[in-house]
Amino acid sequence: MNRSVMIKDTILAALSIAGSFIARSLGGWDSALKTLIIFMAIDYLTGLLVAGVWQRSNKSQTGALESRAGFKGLIRKGLILLVVLIGVQLDLILGIQGFCRTAIVLFFCGNEGLSIIENLGIMGVPLPDFVKEKFEQLKDKGNPKEKD
Repeated sequence: MNRSVMIKDTILAALSIAGSFIARSLGGWDSALKTLIIFMAIDYLTGLLVAGVWQRSNKSQTGALESRAGFKGLIRKGLILLVVLIGVQLDLILGIQGFCRTAIVLFFCGNEGLSIIENLGIMGVPLPDFVKEKFEQLKDKGNPKEKD
């Protein structure tokens, strides 16, 4: 076998193992986690467009692309996944089946969705009101309030 093919296969195998480990640590690769990852990617990309094309980002002083702001955005996305990991661990020690993780994922799906809507609004893309309402409902579902 060609040496470059072996190197490529080794790298792909290592990435597959790492990805599987990460997905399992985050409670499994289900539709909730997949949706959160998709929303995070869309939010990041629309944020790049707002800064790069429209130059109206509130993340930098000039409103334009700034590598430091982009890096901070990636760090925030990583921290969101860290909070999901905390939710998985809370579920384990409390002996409950996915409640904390699901609530956290729903909250962040709503949060990311609202951020996407803000970015699209800056770009002038009209959206029906019910879309924003659904994202707010998701955020509220993930942040249940105690009843008196």
